[in-house]
Amino acid sequence: EELVARAIAPVKREFLRPPPSSANLVQEKKSKRQLKRERRQEQKSPLNLCPEIAKTGDVNACSYKDKCRFSHDIEAFMAQKPADLEGDCPFCPYGLACRFAGTHKKKSSEVNGLNKDVQKLLWKNKMRFTKADVVVKSLGLELRPLKKAKDKSLKIHPREKMLIDFREKLYLAPLTTVGNLPFRRVCKTLGADVTCGEMAMCTNLLQGQASEWALLRRHSSEDLFGVQICGAYPDTIARTVELIEKECTVDFIDINMGCPIDIVVDKGAGSFLLTKPLRMKGIIQAASGTVDKPITVKVRTGYFGGKNRIDSLIADIGSWGATALTIHGRSRQQRYSKLADWDYIYQCAQKAPCTLQVLGNGDIFSYLDWNNRKTDCPELSTCMIARGALIKPWLFTEIKEQRHWDISSQERLNILKEYVRFGLEHWGSDKKGVETTRHFLLEWLSYACRYIPVGLLDVIPQRLNWRPPSYYGRDDLETLMASDSAADWIRISEMLLGKVPDGFTFAPKHKSNAYDRAENG
Repeated sequence: EELVARAIAPVKREFLRPPPSSANLVQEKKSKRQLKRERRQEQKSPLNLCPEIAKTGDVNACSYKDKCRFSHDIEAFMAQKPADLEGDCPFCPYGLACRFAGTHKKKSSEVNGLNKDVQKLLWKNKMRFTKADVVVKSLGLELRPLKKAKDKSLKIHPREKMLIDFREKLYLAPLTTVGNLPFRRVCKTLGADVTCGEMAMCTNLLQGQASEWALLRRHSSEDLFGVQICGAYPDTIARTVELIEKECTVDFIDINMGCPIDIVVDKGAGSFLLTKPLRMKGIIQAASGTVDKPITVKVRTGYFGGKNRIDSLIADIGSWGATALTIHGRSRQQRYSKLADWDYIYQCAQKAPCTLQVLGNGDIFSYLDWNNRKTDCPELSTCMIARGALIKPWLFTEIKEQRHWDISSQERLNILKEYVRFGLEHWGSDKKGVETTRHFLLEWLSYACRYIPVGLLDVIPQRLNWRPPSYYGRDDLETLMASDSAADWIRISEMLLGKVPDGFTFAPKHKSNAYDRAENG
């Protein structure tokens, strides 16, 4: 009871061990300038064979010839190429560079790539947003400079919105960095019903940034899929949703009005919008009036702690055009400190109009948590699962099967193997793809190490705010998976992806507070 009161996981005494020495602390990240210099040096290495030459095996295939920034020396590349990995190539346009030589076979199952012609129009600021601009003008909202469509014959007509019934569905929240496509595929295999892409910034999408468009990619297994966007102004949001409806295959578009991160808030987006209800109104109306896809919104309880405001806006949010509202039970000021305020979420759900589905979000980490939230407030359509899925993605299975799964270390390793296979399909099976897969695997392991096996606890289920003490697992692999040392995460990655390159280091993206900062909003 004393440990639980201090938010320390009550691990059985026989499994406890002394905390590791400070020698295991993760190394500091390199500066951006240093990383850029190292990338330039690496590009000139024979190991970085030109992609065109790698694909064709023909040294004359590259149109850049001597001006190409990559190596054209096939012989030197083959001499230095790392040993191939075991298994078959999942999907490969990489030719000689593939780490699964001689096993190329199948096509990609992903959609929502950025068309090159569209990207060029976005780069040159020549993309026309006919529907979005008409809607924004009709609402009397500011239309900031961009190339405007000349067709004035378009009018807005009331339309029947396509609706999605979220009731009782298990919804994997959009998660920064770790909520990538391969992770979402893992969650789908474990029982998730609804998935949503990582938060994408509207300004970056409208500029045609390939890295931002990659966040909209969808796998064919994601049968109920949305994308989450974040922007500060109605015209920006309207143009973005028009572009997404035109270029992507999605079932709904979610607008983030809850992200607490400073760099987002300082631009007037995310949770900053909670202080500007008229701008919230303009954004939701502009988005809803521009596209037929359902528009959903994610918010926090308010901007400042103790000053909740969603209950006073919830009736309006439905009338503005949103079809669903997800409420994270914390204010922006709270970030992730203290437990989510589910009583306030219930209050909002009970005030919502019947046309607006309300979803709750915060601290769901067991099937009992899920059951209690749904029982306490029947007005809730469903609950969104965020950080709990990062630590144990089999939470979806536990909810559907109504049990605490005392999963073995080998079963957990099999899930990691599945993730690696999905990662190589998504990011590629050449050297770069392998290392990208490794990087995101390590980011995930920085969360997954917080899981404590059911059989080791004196009190079940584990709570999301419990901090695990140092403990021994029931076998060596379980002990390794419990480590919070980056060196041990790297060892796990080597079991799945081979040895790391010389000089390899890793620090989690949000090293200071990785546990609390994956969920935007």
